[in-house]
Amino acid sequence: MAARATWKGFLRLGELVCAVGLYTAVSASDRVSLHMVNRKTGNRLQRRFVDAETGKVVERDEQVKGFEVDSGDFIVLEPEEIAEVTPKGDKALTIDSFLPCAEVDDLYFDRPYYLRPADESSQASFAVIREGLRRQKVAAVASAVLFRRPRSLLIRAYDDGLIATTLNHDYEVRSAQEAFEDIAEVKMEPEMLDLARHIIETKAGRFQPEAFDDRYDDALAELVRAKMEGRKIAPPKKSAAKVVSLMDALRESAGLAGGGDKKASAAQAPAKKGTDKKAAGKKAAARKPAARKPSRAPTRKAG
Repeated sequence: MAARATWKGFLRLGELVCAVGLYTAVSASDRVSLHMVNRKTGNRLQRRFVDAETGKVVERDEQVKGFEVDSGDFIVLEPEEIAEVTPKGDKALTIDSFLPCAEVDDLYFDRPYYLRPADESSQASFAVIREGLRRQKVAAVASAVLFRRPRSLLIRAYDDGLIATTLNHDYEVRSAQEAFEDIAEVKMEPEMLDLARHIIETKAGRFQPEAFDDRYDDALAELVRAKMEGRKIAPPKKSAAKVVSLMDALRESAGLAGGGDKKASAAQAPAKKGTDKKAAGKKAAARKPAARKPSRAPTRKAG
């Protein structure tokens, strides 16, 4: 595997142990990266820490972490003190329990990693764990010390390997009840639900992340290219919002405005299963710019 493992250790299920590596599954490295620069000189800016009271720059060897117990009152924690209480890892990813995949609440998902055997001798043990998860349709809950912090992970079978997703702690996930408590109960007419069902059925598709557009990143890339080429770029046009009733909006969305339009309904019918993925792929490819990222060029300094 060409990628470099971010963590190496052992996957442990009772007495069954195999050497594994974690590989980053999600990366932002391909996004357009912007830096803060001096408008006058074009030079990149450096971040400096300044004392809030004196206004003086504090050098790295004088910087320590602290916990605020009161406004402006901090308990200083020395690096040695933090290191002393930090849990020590044993390089083991220990499976503690299993649960049905249907019971997994993805609200707790944090960051996914590819998990694969680290050497040839571990492939048989790894395969047993992977196929056990796949055939029983369960996920494994495991614990490990990753990057100096104890973490819980959810491990699932995925293609020829495993996906290990770090989980958020319960205290980190905000209450859904608090978020939804002031949503009013709405009485809906049967026709509204029928129209909603029709819209959903005619727009039925499949999960195809390759067809998702990052319009913000594409717009930044095009802006950088335009400035490098000395041309202006036109801002996107704002669409005028129409004020319509909820029922009219549903009817128009369903292609049934004005008493019903069978042609519109037929045109919105979902493609056959064998062709919908191919068509979506062609559509996505057509939308992508020829060169998504601006080519690297020497930094130009003003004056």
